[in-house]
Amino acid sequence: MMTTRILRPMSWTSVVIALALLLVASGQAQQDEVDLKIGGDVGRPPSFAVPDCLALTPDAATAEAARTIAEVLWDDLEFEREFRMIPRDVYRTIPAARSIGDLAFNRWAELGADGVVSCSVRALSGTQIEITARLFSVRSLDNAFSVQYTGTNQNVRRYAHQLSDEIHRQQRGLEGVARTRIAFVSDRDGESVLGLVEDRPVKEVYFADYDGANVQRVTATRTLNLFPSWSPDGRAIGYTSYVSGFPDVVVSHLFEGRMTSPSSGTTSVHNSLSAFSPDGRRVAFNSNRDNSSDIYVADIDGSNVQRLTSNPAIDTSPTWSPNGQQIAFTSDRAGQPQIYVMGADGTGLRRLTYETYCDRATWSPAPFNEIAYSSKTGPGHDIKVLDLATNEVRQVTFGLGSNESPSYSPNGRHIAFTSTRGSGLKQIYTVDRDGKNLRRLTSTGNNETASWSR
Repeated sequence: MMTTRILRPMSWTSVVIALALLLVASGQAQQDEVDLKIGGDVGRPPSFAVPDCLALTPDAATAEAARTIAEVLWDDLEFEREFRMIPRDVYRTIPAARSIGDLAFNRWAELGADGVVSCSVRALSGTQIEITARLFSVRSLDNAFSVQYTGTNQNVRRYAHQLSDEIHRQQRGLEGVARTRIAFVSDRDGESVLGLVEDRPVKEVYFADYDGANVQRVTATRTLNLFPSWSPDGRAIGYTSYVSGFPDVVVSHLFEGRMTSPSSGTTSVHNSLSAFSPDGRRVAFNSNRDNSSDIYVADIDGSNVQRLTSNPAIDTSPTWSPNGQQIAFTSDRAGQPQIYVMGADGTGLRRLTYETYCDRATWSPAPFNEIAYSSKTGPGHDIKVLDLATNEVRQVTFGLGSNESPSYSPNGRHIAFTSTRGSGLKQIYTVDRDGKNLRRLTSTGNNETASWSR
């Protein structure tokens, strides 16, 4: 039986151009309803192989798309560590398939593959392509998964990302992150701030695919823009901007090409470090509006402003719990920055950390109940994770450069963060929550304060 459903991968836009230029995977996907789970030997994950896709039309663009989809899909499947991915450089010993189902199953079995993803790419027009993919069980020779995408050829990587997420969902019951984005600030364009000290670098907001590819610029203000934060629906980014000459929370609505300020800053009222509530209806932020640096919340339209903390110390960097009932934040009320938590109405305050200089807490999504933060461990900082159920702390990074500003992936299995390891410049990295699978995402200029989309 065949069913047809529309898969709606997120499309994205830069507010600079205020237009969705990159409509990727915007067509239909037809998927067989199959329920075959491919398993490996007892005690190990299944082994998967992703050979090059078949190019069904004889042109260079189709051949390049076929190669790119297979390479990106392999990387996406390997990222979640749910499958033991067979390296692509050993595939040369296996005859190339002549059709999507023409696989040398006995040869794949010799390599130890439990499953093989076979796909084809066909050009339908100058701008449209059709991608067909099937996941075969090497042991039973059954088709475990089938999908077909038809849409634009502007960014074929997004088809691979979508296919990876579908395979993870169907085979492992896991929501993958291949279609998510990471926002960050960067001075990569080498511009100077307008009207301020000569040669003071600009910091603009950018976002990229979860793997660092397809970098898109969001702001072009020639001012300082700091601390980006995604809205839950992925359609807006909040950040601290000096575009008005003073720090204020600005929200760029990506698909609408407009900016708003829910915190209503002035030359004397300064606001920063915004965080959207899980339902997207409210935003928490730091403000000095009552002559003290405290945590406030407001509705996304700027109404219903409420002060949550009232202390002479600096309270800043709020982060919401997944259910929206609590907010963790940084405060130096005990003499140095530590992480505290309170109810979303400001009640029930309690201290969480007792270390040296803790900052930039980020609450993990369900099913995990953790808070990641940076802690001073020597000359620099490292990323640590507090288990809220047991109060146990585990360290994720260990002393290479300074590691700060963690942000969880939407499935809670990975953390993006800023690090000065290597060259000493600030770069964005990702690491699994167990400290493994470290990957560098950026390399041009200084890049910092990552925010992982939901």
